[in-house]
Amino acid sequence: MSGTLYGVGLGPGAPDLMTLRAARLIETAKVVAYPTLAGAESFARSIAADLIPTGAQEIVMDVPMSVERAPAQSAYDKGAAEIAAVLDKGQDVVCLCEGDPFFYGSFMYLFARLSETYRVEIVPGVTSVTACAARAGLPLAARNERLTVLPGPLPEAELRTRIEGAESVVIMKVGRHLAKLRAVIDDLGLTQGAVYVERATLPEEVVLPLADAPETAPYFSMILLTKGADPWL
Repeated sequence: MSGTLYGVGLGPGAPDLMTLRAARLIETAKVVAYPTLAGAESFARSIAADLIPTGAQEIVMDVPMSVERAPAQSAYDKGAAEIAAVLDKGQDVVCLCEGDPFFYGSFMYLFARLSETYRVEIVPGVTSVTACAARAGLPLAARNERLTVLPGPLPEAELRTRIEGAESVVIMKVGRHLAKLRAVIDDLGLTQGAVYVERATLPEEVVLPLADAPETAPYFSMILLTKGADPWL
């Protein structure tokens, strides 16, 4: 029988926000897999580092930083093949994924390649959206209010249209798109209600009104904004 692939959500960064199920799987794992970006240290591994057993086999998927899809797809093809080889031996593989595996998670690319052939279990994690809202002290949705989640790389015109038609908005993957996002939000007259968060739950966390945010932002940053009166009153 083949082994089981576990897609384990690690949460937004603070190790103590990992679920008990995730921790149990990691600390008993014989094989762990995780992505890195362009050879840099793996953020996912750093969250779980204290739980990974000594001597565990580690499958590292080095994903190039490129707007072209082909290099990243090749990295996931290679990673999936390495994982499959372990599963074929009857061994389980615990794949580490920051945040939640099925919410903008890189694990989805492995799931698409392996789930039809192997048993896959998903362990959900605390998302960056809920972590940022908690750290900012900003409730995002209540009653029948809608929450819209947008990726920062969207074209300016589409961002404007979607924000205009939304009630509460989360903008992810801010990074190099911060100036564009600020301009759109300011032009819509929504800057006063917008909050900027970077590296939520980590020691270097920053939480500021968007008007006071720095000029540049890391990839792990987010903008939250709500419109109108507090919906929970």
